[in-house]
Amino acid sequence: MIFWKRTALGMAAAALGAGTLHAEDIKIGAIYMDAQGYYAGVRKGIQDAAQEAGKNLEVIETNAQGDVAKESSFIDSLIASGVQAIITSPVSADGSYRAVQRAKEAGIPVICYNTCLSDADQAEYVAAYAVGDPFEFGNKLGNVAADYFIAQGIAEPKIAVLNCEFVEVCITRREGFEAALKEKVPGYQIVDNQEGAVLDKAVSVASTILTANPELDAIFGEAGGATLGAARAIRAQNRVGDVVVFGGDMTTEIAQELQQFDVIKAVVDISGQGMGRLAFAQAVNVIEGNPPAGIKVPYDIDLYASAEDGKGWLEAHADGIP
Repeated sequence: MIFWKRTALGMAAAALGAGTLHAEDIKIGAIYMDAQGYYAGVRKGIQDAAQEAGKNLEVIETNAQGDVAKESSFIDSLIASGVQAIITSPVSADGSYRAVQRAKEAGIPVICYNTCLSDADQAEYVAAYAVGDPFEFGNKLGNVAADYFIAQGIAEPKIAVLNCEFVEVCITRREGFEAALKEKVPGYQIVDNQEGAVLDKAVSVASTILTANPELDAIFGEAGGATLGAARAIRAQNRVGDVVVFGGDMTTEIAQELQQFDVIKAVVDISGQGMGRLAFAQAVNVIEGNPPAGIKVPYDIDLYASAEDGKGWLEAHADGIP
């Protein structure tokens, strides 16, 4: 658990779309599912947005590490500490709702980002949901993958999936990916689909999949760890030029791989820093009595599909924070 207090400088409140902001203290809780990569970007986005909003902000934050029990315990601690809002990417649509419900019943608005609860539970317990459309996320990548297979003359591509489907958005990402394939290369086959969201596990699972499927054409990594893990397994097994990767979530390592353009062929991404800014903006809006007209507040999805795109991302993110 980390405590930090940011004294803001009174800049550009309008950038948050939050109306007239007041120079007052705000105390919020923030929960991340990891301490690095995308979630490090979210954390920086929250910090930077608070500074620019002219707020004296105290954030009480933690890394839930994908553990519903840790998430639940921390939300109870936030309720007891009297935060004005909670920003969270729930670990599980089914497993996280009770803790979110307790926050709502305590009068504390909950702002989801990236992941959230079921639609029914969102309507009941969530004040706002900052999200990049997961179907569009997968669909953009599926279109690039389909074009690649067509260009290579592969009418019936064999594809494996490294998934993060313990959260609902990743299931929807795959549905979007497959919808694009059905449209352009209807002969495609998903020959394997296994969980591999964390890098070390992704390398191991991808290696097993590659061994079991000598005719494999591509791997779809639903999240950053899966994307990089698939690429590393392909290199370790000397399958470069044989199997390619289409994946989600940019990091420095993934951008470096894309810049080489011999394994990773395309990446779709939702900026962690941008998402942190948007989530913080919604927290401020809700605290000040200006909730969004609808629960879901959209964020743009970026597509990187060339070596130049990889190079450009690295130049724009010299600090390595996505």
